[in-house]
Amino acid sequence: MNILISNDDGWLAPGIAALASAVKPFASIKVVAPENNRSAASNSLTLLRPLRAIKQKPDWYSVDGTPADCVNLALNGLFDWSPDIVISGINAGPNLGDDVVYSGTVAAAMEGYFHDLPSIAFSLADVSGGYEVAAEIAAGLIKPCVDDGGGQASMVNINLPNLSSANAAKLTVTRLGLRSRAGARRIEQTDPRGEKIYWIGPVGTPQNAGEGTDFHAIDNGEVSITPLSYDMTSHDRIASLTQKLSGGVV
Repeated sequence: MNILISNDDGWLAPGIAALASAVKPFASIKVVAPENNRSAASNSLTLLRPLRAIKQKPDWYSVDGTPADCVNLALNGLFDWSPDIVISGINAGPNLGDDVVYSGTVAAAMEGYFHDLPSIAFSLADVSGGYEVAAEIAAGLIKPCVDDGGGQASMVNINLPNLSSANAAKLTVTRLGLRSRAGARRIEQTDPRGEKIYWIGPVGTPQNAGEGTDFHAIDNGEVSITPLSYDMTSHDRIASLTQKLSGGVV
């Protein structure tokens, strides 16, 4: 089994080191990750300048680009090696609900999904630590998640609590919750020249976080496993919108 590993926290992040160590006993791996932290880079690709990939150590490469850049390069001729699976993480912090729209961790996995590969994103909800246990759990989840997709292109977003042992993990298949937008107000400051500058505010608090959601699972110390798709079509509106437009432009 060949596994490509990436993330958005950078190639030196503890989460990616723990994940690589956990899967190395049963897989041939290559790590291709951003040279710096690229959190919230989403699915962006670098198109207006060239990218530089540097071999940092055997089977480990850093790229001066986004998480999606890393996976895209790795799957399109960076080296003479082809992965069977793409995994991303382990992220420092959760990727729950609509976080997945912004997450570079999820984007790295989604780039693998775009390239017709089974792909999984892993995030550790508690940033205080616990990567080794989280990685042990993550390694054990790869095969069942890939098998569920029949070995075809599929994607799963997994959030893990900070657990004392892998045996304590309770697995829950969930749907995405939703955050409130109220908590995301910008933070205004003034630079040394007196000009206004702005920071994007913190993420909102969970709004749709009831039983069955990824938020609920993590709040209850459970591993949240959410199957994802990139089909953003609102299928239930196709018929009604077609009918409304049947008379042409008003």
